[in-house]
Amino acid sequence: MPYELIAVVMFAGMMLMLMTGQRVFGAIGFVGAVAGMLLWGTGGVEIPFAASMKLMKWYPLLTLPMFIFMGYVLSESKIADDLYRMFHVWMGPVQGGLAIGTIGLMVLVSAMNGLSVAGMAIGATIALPELLRRGYDKILVTGTIQAGSSLGILVPPSVVLVLYAMIARQPVGQLWLAGVVPGLLMATMFIIYIYIRAKMQPDLGPAMSHEELAEYDEISTHPLRLNFIVLAGIVLVPLLVKLDVIAPKSAIGFALGAAVLGFATRAMPLFYRDVFLKEKHRLLFSGVLPLAIFATMMVPFVNGWTSLVESSAIGAMTAFIAAILKGRMNKAVFETTVRSTLGISCMFMWIILAALGFGAIFDGLGAVKAIEDLFTAQLGLSPWMILILMQLSFIVMGTFLDDTAMLVIVAPLYVPLVGALGFDLIWYGVLYTITTQIAYMTPPFGYNLFLMRAMAPPEIGLKDIYISIIPFAAVMVVALALIMAFPQIALWLPDLVYGR
Repeated sequence: MPYELIAVVMFAGMMLMLMTGQRVFGAIGFVGAVAGMLLWGTGGVEIPFAASMKLMKWYPLLTLPMFIFMGYVLSESKIADDLYRMFHVWMGPVQGGLAIGTIGLMVLVSAMNGLSVAGMAIGATIALPELLRRGYDKILVTGTIQAGSSLGILVPPSVVLVLYAMIARQPVGQLWLAGVVPGLLMATMFIIYIYIRAKMQPDLGPAMSHEELAEYDEISTHPLRLNFIVLAGIVLVPLLVKLDVIAPKSAIGFALGAAVLGFATRAMPLFYRDVFLKEKHRLLFSGVLPLAIFATMMVPFVNGWTSLVESSAIGAMTAFIAAILKGRMNKAVFETTVRSTLGISCMFMWIILAALGFGAIFDGLGAVKAIEDLFTAQLGLSPWMILILMQLSFIVMGTFLDDTAMLVIVAPLYVPLVGALGFDLIWYGVLYTITTQIAYMTPPFGYNLFLMRAMAPPEIGLKDIYISIIPFAAVMVVALALIMAFPQIALWLPDLVYGR
């Protein structure tokens, strides 16, 4: 049997097993293992073992549980509640302002975790009930939450881009920076759509009343506590680094030490002062927290002071300390966070392990070269036509697979082909991520659609969820087209920082 036909049978067998409801890692791994034994006998069983060794030796994979831990700390400790109240107050006077604020909330949430599921959970539990209570259109609301949560896999620290970096052998830092401008572009386009729609149909997103806004102009009964040790650390540590008095890595230790001392002295009047502000001004400081966590993680990494793994550990520790300082971390929250982190991390590792074994056999058959020859030599398709067909295939697969499964199934096939066609793999990583965002929000079987249905109240039906996502998916298609036409939208920032 020709190797090309074997590759087709392998791929078809894997898709058939997935459609029967088998677990993703089981379907991929089983087909790979059986094909290896049939092709190369007992020696084929060494391929999964070699894949597991490759997985365990990939040092950046340690970032995976760190970022997942950050996301669950944010979700379980209710830190996002304060963020939503901030957007609620400052965006409320605008038509559709609370929906616009929800997009802003999702951007900040995405900067504190690398998964869309965390954003979906926060949006469905915090924003959705409040928006419905205030008379917002249920279709506009559900579409806003689904679209906003999808930014979690594009805005750094995206876990999906970390996995793509492993498979495509590309620098994680450049991929993260490549996702920043497209992520902000998409968020801006969502906001413009919501604003225009609410202006045209004011009943879809009513503004907050003047009476309610007046309540937030009063002095808050909850003071803003300023700890002198923490403030000194914020001012002095960057200054000492700038003056070369301390090394950047030492600065991280000093900063964490200041945070620990701040926690230890939080109840000692000598070390703090309570400041009473208007409630709306006090809430502004809620937005400082995610930006601070993002900065403590990304600034050292981008400047080369820390490795990727060290930065992820700093981010996880900062999020954990923030939850403690806000009094939100208790035994129940900690246990739930750790259990969820362990479960999701193990799921990712099983899928990656199975995909590496499957990809090794697929690559050994010469399937990538055969497909490249089929598209370019036999069918005579241009590189751009091949790229568009790849993106369409992602949308089709997204009707029954999530983003991680799609990545590990087809990336070993597509990534070498994209490189052979002369496209930039950093740029393609952004295209892949946006396409999967569209894919798992596309009816009838998009992954996010059923996740939203599971979290939504009974009055929101599956039909409402299907209708709600259509305009947002159209906005994402426009964003994808812009980035395909103008690659520098994605590549400008990594080029600027890394001088590629």
